[in-house]
Amino acid sequence: MIRQVSRSAEETVSLGRTFSQSLRPGDVVALIGTLGSGKTRFAAGVCEGLGVTARVTSPTFTIINEYPAPFGMVAHVDLYRIEGRGEIADLGLEEYFNSRWICLIEWAERAANLLPPSHVRVTLSHGAADAEREVVIEGLPEARA
Repeated sequence: MIRQVSRSAEETVSLGRTFSQSLRPGDVVALIGTLGSGKTRFAAGVCEGLGVTARVTSPTFTIINEYPAPFGMVAHVDLYRIEGRGEIADLGLEEYFNSRWICLIEWAERAANLLPPSHVRVTLSHGAADAEREVVIEGLPEARA
């Protein structure tokens, strides 16, 4: 388990950029945290670190944003507005769980039964100060931590 503290939105993006270097095609990252905890900022940093050149935005309304990267594709999923297992099943998330993609899923706890056992869990929570966030990373293979 890796535990880090971010003291600004920029630091959260930077933590995501650093974390991205441990990812490989086929990885699924479950981003867990309350509203405003920094999930999208962290995901933007991950995408930047993976070589995505497009502007990374929250997929809250589009549900899934797809970005080309040098290795293949990044899927950035937001399940906040999804209600019920039926809607989640209709998304076809499993199509992104292969060696062509790295899949980042915000509000991933809503699809816990669909996530591959080897997924990486990143939990973001509010810290003591307004802009402070705690980032906890679990499930990353030791060789890549």
